[in-house]
Amino acid sequence: MKQDPETQDRRTPSFLQGLVGLGVIALALGLAVGAISIPSDAGYAGVGPNFLPWLVSAALLLCGGFMVYEARTGGFRHMEEGPVGDQPYWPGFVWMSAGLLANAGLITTIGFIFSCTLCFVLAARGLRNAEGRVGDGLKSWGIDLLTGVLIAAPVYWMFTQFLGINLPGLTQTGWL
Repeated sequence: MKQDPETQDRRTPSFLQGLVGLGVIALALGLAVGAISIPSDAGYAGVGPNFLPWLVSAALLLCGGFMVYEARTGGFRHMEEGPVGDQPYWPGFVWMSAGLLANAGLITTIGFIFSCTLCFVLAARGLRNAEGRVGDGLKSWGIDLLTGVLIAAPVYWMFTQFLGINLPGLTQTGWL
């Protein structure tokens, strides 16, 4: 029995939304499997190191379940329709992904402050390009660099100097 195209078009978004919900559930289960291998010995304030992964896993599982429920009962009914032909801005995604991967790959080599600054600069570039501000020039790169340092340095110092938490640094002094 063949359905009319209008009915078929209405079901496709709900099906895709259900797949996203199932993906979130799979992510939650993967995180839970990973949390099993983390020891549960109580640490600071009686909370073990596996508490946060379990909490995030449970929250993702709950959200994924609600997403699947919504998709099965008609989809995200009150979601705004995007403009026809509206496509994701992939170059911005690439800039932001490059920033995250560079941060993860370089944090132990160049330290927390500089790797987080690089991540900020690349992410800001991706967001600027997505806004259509491609040719902002050297001034915007400098502003992004300064802003990244002004965010990353105090965070690093707060964790290392005041909280006593070891983050990868460039020197052994704890200040850079």
